[in-house]
Amino acid sequence: MRFDGTLTSWNDERGFGFIEAAQGGDAIFVHIKAFGAQAGRPQVGQRLTFEVELGPQGKKRAHKVERAAVPRAAKAARSSGSARAAHVDRTPSPARWGTASLFAIPLFLVVALVVSALWRPPVWLAGLYLGASVLAFVLYASDKAAAQRNAWRVSEQTLHGVAILGGWPGALLAQQWLRHKSVKAEFRATFWFTVLVNVSAFVVLCSPQGQVLWRV
Repeated sequence: MRFDGTLTSWNDERGFGFIEAAQGGDAIFVHIKAFGAQAGRPQVGQRLTFEVELGPQGKKRAHKVERAAVPRAAKAARSSGSARAAHVDRTPSPARWGTASLFAIPLFLVVALVVSALWRPPVWLAGLYLGASVLAFVLYASDKAAAQRNAWRVSEQTLHGVAILGGWPGALLAQQWLRHKSVKAEFRATFWFTVLVNVSAFVVLCSPQGQVLWRV
């Protein structure tokens, strides 16, 4: 099965780069050998079609890469376009917001307001959620950058651990705006489980019975 994508980074000296697939998800590693005997060096911003295979370490990489054909009208527009147009073409747009992703944070805010009105939880909980969310966003951004450089990655256990401690709103925003970890079904299922656990724990611990446990 072939996929469409854009070459978002390329190290010409080392002969490898990364492709942003049109359907989203993690950036896909591509080596110069995957282009075969095609003329010309790969260029950032090029539209490509490719297949996906597993590398020696079990990681996905592009295979049988070909440059996508560019219609004449589009080619003329691109040649006469400004540098601004090229910049926009290389900038990945946010992933589409699914129903759960779109309403999760607003619904949690409603739950938090109701809980605050009923039981008045400690103010530091708000700081915990804010700090953990900022940390989660930074970790997602760092992991995506590491994936593009083929460097050491942030483990999924760490990402889920920060989410379950209250960083899931920041993680959710990072998934959508950075287009990272927003497609992998197994990861997403575990992520939503951490959201469920965290929100349930928030309600229980803020209840009168839960606050008694804190004092004990």
